[in-house]
Amino acid sequence: MLLTVLLINVLFRFFRLPLTLGYLIVGVLVGPHVLAWIPESPAILSLAEFGVVLLMFTIGLEFSLPQLLNLRHAVFVLGALQVILSIVITLVVGLWLQMTIKESIVIGCVVAMSSTALVIKVLTENYEIHAKHGLTALGILLFQDLSVIPILVIIASLTGLSEQSLYTSLLSALLKGLLAIFVIIGLGRWLLRPLFHLVASTRIVELFTLSVLFVAIGSAWLTSVLGMTLALGAFLSGIMLGETQFRHQIKSEIRPFRDVLLGLFFVSIGMLANITTWADTWYWILLLLIALMVAKSLLIMCLCWFTHYGIATAVRTGLILGQGGEFGFAILALALSTQLIPLDYGQVILAALIISFALSPMIIRNNKQVARFLLPKNKQGDQEQIVKRIKEIADELKDHVIICGFGRVGQNVARFLNKVNIPYLGFDLDPAIIHNTSLAGEPSIYGNVTHPDVLNAAKPEKATALVISFDDVQASLSVLEHLQDLKIPILVRCKDETEFELLRNKGATRIVTEVFEESLTLVNYLLQSLHVPKVKINTLLQEARENNYEILAQIFPGSFLELEESFEENLIYEHLRPVFLPEGAYAVTKMLGEIKLPQVNIVSVRRNKEHIKPTPTFTFCAKDILILYGAPTALNQAEKRLLVG
Repeated sequence: MLLTVLLINVLFRFFRLPLTLGYLIVGVLVGPHVLAWIPESPAILSLAEFGVVLLMFTIGLEFSLPQLLNLRHAVFVLGALQVILSIVITLVVGLWLQMTIKESIVIGCVVAMSSTALVIKVLTENYEIHAKHGLTALGILLFQDLSVIPILVIIASLTGLSEQSLYTSLLSALLKGLLAIFVIIGLGRWLLRPLFHLVASTRIVELFTLSVLFVAIGSAWLTSVLGMTLALGAFLSGIMLGETQFRHQIKSEIRPFRDVLLGLFFVSIGMLANITTWADTWYWILLLLIALMVAKSLLIMCLCWFTHYGIATAVRTGLILGQGGEFGFAILALALSTQLIPLDYGQVILAALIISFALSPMIIRNNKQVARFLLPKNKQGDQEQIVKRIKEIADELKDHVIICGFGRVGQNVARFLNKVNIPYLGFDLDPAIIHNTSLAGEPSIYGNVTHPDVLNAAKPEKATALVISFDDVQASLSVLEHLQDLKIPILVRCKDETEFELLRNKGATRIVTEVFEESLTLVNYLLQSLHVPKVKINTLLQEARENNYEILAQIFPGSFLELEESFEENLIYEHLRPVFLPEGAYAVTKMLGEIKLPQVNIVSVRRNKEHIKPTPTFTFCAKDILILYGAPTALNQAEKRLLVG
């Protein structure tokens, strides 16, 4: 099975298909109904359920109240209406088809879910995650993720009930859920934060990992004791830990376990699929697939349209969310394990979910083209009208500054441009920002500058400078990609040195690195308070900036930086490392020129309290301490070379 998973994983990554679909296909192939390599086993599904537990734990970690408030209309209006109406419409259709209330509710809950992981992945690749339709889809997905907990609680409470006791059970489930929330929040406030402060102070990686797993699984067990789902406890403990400074480290620790167990979960779901029965029930599969991919898309389009979103945004949002979701599989697995729906119903639902997963990446990736095909030319509106409006404004400008991203940083840049009477044009994808700044008389406009037609409409060839103020490095790289031949200063903002080289290689002429500028500001104030002459301070700061912050990039890492390097993908910090040469080390008595140390720079050699800058003819002695600078892998190789050859 592991070989099959590996091959499918590589193949699906190559074709940019969702790995969830790959795991499902593996389950179908190795399960009892096709190759029969693995027999049906409740133990496998029981273990795999912890994948969903850890997924809910990480969703809790990422839960952000400011994000919810920024997208409050999409979350609490569109998201709530979409989930509720999906369930209600499916309930009505189910009763018309003579299903029970329980069966109809379960199928409605499955249909209401979309795939958060798939949608965010493809929209990010398309640079559409901050577009209007992208943010709208994200808001709806946020509500779906939040609704999973009450849905799982409700479905668990339906087990073994008669139709008459349904409402009593739902009320009981609600009260138990509130009790669980108060218990875990109370424990989290009084126990979890001090616990993780204590664990982190030990600087033992294994202890930190075990503590994270204990909290996630222990909280899940606690809610199960209270009669709730495992996922509820994990989600609540994730929220509590998400408010601590250990949030990102906890996410890194839990991710390998989550990914493996979640993969096993989808493999186990695939094992339930009996494709030999699909031919006999194809019409029911097609009906449910239409409900997932057509009816749900139309519902979302109508909701967006009725709540005053543009028709193009409404259509693209509907297309993006027209598929089943990861939590649809979790809801289905729970319903099957508690026998809320018959197995033959489960086969139909499973088939529709798998097919929708297979078709959706192509639709999401090409949502713009599909929307253009579906809409009359005069209704494609949004993008064409935006470009036309930008051209009208840009035609009146000359020697202006283009500000890509008109949030806090962009607006601050604009204020200083106003003080020196330099014209500018600001772009942003937040409708509220554009509405308020335009109303206040600021020259700003809604537009996605990662699209070349939007950027070209702003006449960058007539501008004197361009500023990229948002902190999304992928979006910044996309903008720079369209400005390769532009001969004006391009100033870009980034977070740290890992993004610095990427942006410089794409043509940014000046890169403002947040962590470095914060250091320089602190140094500036410190030296002033120590009465160092201002000329001297300005010279030192200017040298640091002209040398691309080289002096600031050279740091000795702490244990948490090493942990980040171990767990974060593509996160490689170049840093300093001291290497002591003992008696008998390979480098002792050899000259620097004799030792090949590729991709590593020897900053200095400390010998008898003296720091020496070595030349190629410099000869190393025993007890020298070499200060090396480079990436972790290169430093490891250089240290080995110096010590053992």
